[in-house]
Amino acid sequence: MDRFVSNYTLRLDAKGRVSIPAPFRAVLARDGFEGIYCYPSLDQPAVDAGGNALLAGIKTLVDSFPDYSDERDELQLALYGTSETLKVDAEGRVSLTENLKAHAGITNEVSFVGLGDKFQIWEPSRFRTQLAGATDKVRAIKRARSQRTAQGAQGARE
Repeated sequence: MDRFVSNYTLRLDAKGRVSIPAPFRAVLARDGFEGIYCYPSLDQPAVDAGGNALLAGIKTLVDSFPDYSDERDELQLALYGTSETLKVDAEGRVSLTENLKAHAGITNEVSFVGLGDKFQIWEPSRFRTQLAGATDKVRAIKRARSQRTAQGAQGARE
């Protein structure tokens, strides 16, 4: 698999390290990135993380704005200016910086959440709350789409 999927909740050890889930380490290894690239999520109390695929996505986004434009400069400041590259030790553990932990409200546990080309690191109770809200929104979207499809089929019969 070449995507980050699923979610895992793990404890930080006495030295503040946490093991990256093995499936996530495997994706990073195939991606060819040594360590993990992290930055405080722009719109969530979480940390966005990943490897080369995440960096390529950021570059594509930044490059979609004209050189020297305010939007491009602001994106670069927000995404590159707050980023950190964390080293992964021989046992697959990383130490989250105080800045990243403070942004996400992380104390003694973290949830790793796969999002395809990237993953997020959450404080577990915040993740559960966010997941519940996202699930409710997806169910509402599904219901609305089903209703539109049913209405379209009924209109075609008339």
